[in-house]
Amino acid sequence: MSDKEVIYEVKDFVATITINRPKTLNAFTGDTIKEMESLLAQAGSDPKVGVIVLTGVGERAFCVGGDVNWEKGEGGKSGLQDLEFNFNRQIAECPKPVIARVNGYAIGAGHHIAYFCDFTIAAEHAIFGQNGPRVGSPAGGYIVSHAANVLGHKRARELWMLCRRYTAQQAFDWGLANSVVPMAKLDEEVRKYCDELLSLSPTCLKIVKRSFYHHMAPIMGRDMNDLIQEVAPNYFNTGEQQEGASAFLEKRKPDFSPFR
Repeated sequence: MSDKEVIYEVKDFVATITINRPKTLNAFTGDTIKEMESLLAQAGSDPKVGVIVLTGVGERAFCVGGDVNWEKGEGGKSGLQDLEFNFNRQIAECPKPVIARVNGYAIGAGHHIAYFCDFTIAAEHAIFGQNGPRVGSPAGGYIVSHAANVLGHKRARELWMLCRRYTAQQAFDWGLANSVVPMAKLDEEVRKYCDELLSLSPTCLKIVKRSFYHHMAPIMGRDMNDLIQEVAPNYFNTGEQQEGASAFLEKRKPDFSPFR
């Protein structure tokens, strides 16, 4: 097993970007995301790549979002404060098809990365859901708004405001996944989608994908930091985010009552 946090492989015109942090269920740090952004840019401009696959190592998790130890930070400072999270926008702007190979938990940022991909192929045991309000992690802007494009507003608000967990079959029924298969068939199903895409005109695919991006364009101007500044500019100094992260690490229910 590689000791790199992110593994990159190109084979048969498919680039696979794999988060390699199994001890944290493939949760990421700022460094992980920066590496993923670099590799996605590399794959997007490589003429030997026609399709890009995002996944995580093992059979337990695709990605469970930000590593809470990193998010909690030191001295009261969250790693989220300095993170310029452009990965979802980069997926949307990438000219090549991007497939999420969901091999287990897709939670928090791991989940919204999956629904920003052009296709989501999930193993039957995969679990989907958002986590932000549950742990005090303030996702916002287009990352949240795009869920309404995928699901409609009622389901998107349920997803983001209640932080429930959904099975792979529920995700498929809602339109969050294109296909659900047994774990043993996951790579075969992903390859099937890749081969089908590779058989089509790459330029036409670029035009089609950019057309969908133009539908998203009205929401793409505002990110998490913009919304924090608008709604709660002092958020990271109130202790609310730290309470959410601490409660998660201590396996207790957070007490957000002082912040209402």
